[in-house]
Amino acid sequence: MLVGVPREIKDNEFRVGLTPSAVRELVAHGHSVVAQAGAGEAIDLLDADYKNAGAEIVLDAESVYGRADLVVKVKEPQPAEIAMLRRGQVLFTYLHLAPDRPQTEGLLKSGCIAIAYETVTDDRGGLPLLAPMSEVAGRMSIQAGAHALERNAGGRGVLLGGVPGVPPAKVVILGGGVVGMNALRMALGLEADVTVIDKSLPRLKELDLAFAPALKTRYATTDAIEESVMTADLVIGAVLTPGGTAPRLVTRQMIKSMRRGTVVVDVSIDQGGCFETSRPTTHSDPTYVVDGVVHYCVTNMPGAVARTSTFALNNATLPFTLALADRGYRDAMAADCHLLDGLNVIAGMVTHPAVAAAHGLERISPEKALGL
Repeated sequence: MLVGVPREIKDNEFRVGLTPSAVRELVAHGHSVVAQAGAGEAIDLLDADYKNAGAEIVLDAESVYGRADLVVKVKEPQPAEIAMLRRGQVLFTYLHLAPDRPQTEGLLKSGCIAIAYETVTDDRGGLPLLAPMSEVAGRMSIQAGAHALERNAGGRGVLLGGVPGVPPAKVVILGGGVVGMNALRMALGLEADVTVIDKSLPRLKELDLAFAPALKTRYATTDAIEESVMTADLVIGAVLTPGGTAPRLVTRQMIKSMRRGTVVVDVSIDQGGCFETSRPTTHSDPTYVVDGVVHYCVTNMPGAVARTSTFALNNATLPFTLALADRGYRDAMAADCHLLDGLNVIAGMVTHPAVAAAHGLERISPEKALGL
């Protein structure tokens, strides 16, 4: 199979879909790889490294999309990239379709087979291809929040860990999953006052056993969320509905009730965001202010640490990429129900229930779509 690696074109996105090491594995399996010039240059993965691994280097994205049977990338295809997709071509990347009607319509029109990293599952009910970037984003959320809390960035002028004689910042984390756990580890390490809110009692018990007495936990109710965010210095939105739109847990009225200079970091923004006032931002212009509250809603947070993120992502995605290349998309998904869960769109049809529900579209089961 011919596998294509385009250069990412989203704002300040420097990750790359395949590392030279991953290319070498594909070539060892008998496949060919075509990579766009400069795809990994920003993170010191040079064209020469890709050539040495066995890839062919081409100058433009058109040469990648025009030739590849399987396109492996990182972020959702931008409009210019969607226009280059063709019927029957396999796209393997993050998609986050539920909050993105234009992208969904574009992929349907293209006739491609779109497999989303974020909905591939494992036998423990986890999301193994989302987890590495959730780990990165969770840790980065505290870094970003700490910076935004500085007065010159619009925040309250609060140091997360405080100093002797001055109390630490209050950090509230909405969601105790992968993002939330990584955020709380960073926040506790900086000696902040941390509260995690989650609707799963078993998860709260796990976190309590692991991090008490430093960590506070609360069961997720509207009252608990409202009470907690009103006195917080930093609120991290870390909730997830796999493949679907994130629930709006913090209302506009709650935002109005928060103290001036409070910071919210919405890691759920890829799925629409969990604050009613959230809207997507970029690394070039990461924050905005609503009712005195600083909002950080960058949709590709891990892109800021692109080298770390690229290697972490490739560690997780490579086995699935090899399966798609070795067996073809139909046989690979027939053999692996977890990879099948990643199928979102095929030949103009939506196969993921959360995506169909978000846009009011008809859905066909992935098994039926593939003739299994």
